[in-house]
Amino acid sequence: METIIVGGGQSGLALGYWLARSGHDFLILDEHARSGDAWRQRWDSLRLFTPAKYDGLPGAPFPGDRVAFPSKDELADYLEKYARTFNLPVEHRTRVEGIEKMENPAGTGPHGSRFTVRSGSRTWHARNVVIATGGYGIPRRPEFADALHPGIHHFHSVDYRNPAQLQPGGVLVVGLGNSGAEIALEASRTHPTSVAGKPGGEIPVRHGRFAARTVLPVIRFLGMYVLTVDNPVGRKAAAAFHSMATPLIRTRTKELRAAGVNVLPRVAGTHHGRPVLADGRVLDIANVIWCTGYREDYSWVKLPRGVQLEGLIGRRGVVDPVPGLYVLGREFQFAAASATLPGIGRDARYTAEHLLRAQHDSSHSVIPHTESLGAAG
Repeated sequence: METIIVGGGQSGLALGYWLARSGHDFLILDEHARSGDAWRQRWDSLRLFTPAKYDGLPGAPFPGDRVAFPSKDELADYLEKYARTFNLPVEHRTRVEGIEKMENPAGTGPHGSRFTVRSGSRTWHARNVVIATGGYGIPRRPEFADALHPGIHHFHSVDYRNPAQLQPGGVLVVGLGNSGAEIALEASRTHPTSVAGKPGGEIPVRHGRFAARTVLPVIRFLGMYVLTVDNPVGRKAAAAFHSMATPLIRTRTKELRAAGVNVLPRVAGTHHGRPVLADGRVLDIANVIWCTGYREDYSWVKLPRGVQLEGLIGRRGVVDPVPGLYVLGREFQFAAASATLPGIGRDARYTAEHLLRAQHDSSHSVIPHTESLGAAG
């Protein structure tokens, strides 16, 4: 293949759209059984924070009410239809277990200087590889999680679906980001619930249709065009992005307290199997949900010359030390909105243009010029 895209979510599909328009030879490898399954597997009541008018990928606006907030299943069905509509070449049930850049600077031999991509007993060779899996695929738990008493039912938010999973008794949600706030609010309807952590700010108005018409367009503009790595303000924001908590959007502390959720300091450890807060209080609860985020894991990507992909974003996803390697769909890859649906289409187009240009420069063959990508339809 000319290009292998690892990951069949919104990033991989958006890039596939642009490459398909150019007639490029590519394949998308997706570990799931259907396009959109990564969304179908999230908790049952999850809805997007962005209104439908901002949730479409290139060439296909999101259907329905433009200021409604689609459910995770509606987005999943949209992605499945998107792949089918544009006849994108997706290999499902294909989990990539290894990527290796072959050391052959002269570009000689049967495969030249190319990547090897492995999944089980299958192997592909490609001139380019795009990692579109997102940067945070491994659930992160604190080291003391396993010290909890065996009678406490605890699990990460990646495994949360609905409150029916919880045993009778109190619930402690650890982490006050957007996932923690939404899950705590839902759990409070059936269980006494507390949430531990400090939010990283909140949007100034109530989330909903009014915000979709007034405030969210401003936030989108800032995230797309102001907070980018092309200007000093954006570069400063990017440097601090990973150390800051994401502001609460739909469920703020005001809504949590009104629903009877206790907002507590962070969890510092355990005492005789019970969670201990930073202020020394020991909690007697029956359930813990770890809303503590994810961590990077690129151990399956083997690169030459000791290059490590961890922490390496490159210029707009172009990994300069390894020609032909690209990363797509990561936080603040170019702008604050890069990992969101509104920002993905733009970043995918940039990646496609760079990839086609590099191919043209290296082969001097007749490859469609980048302008041939045209508008998004």
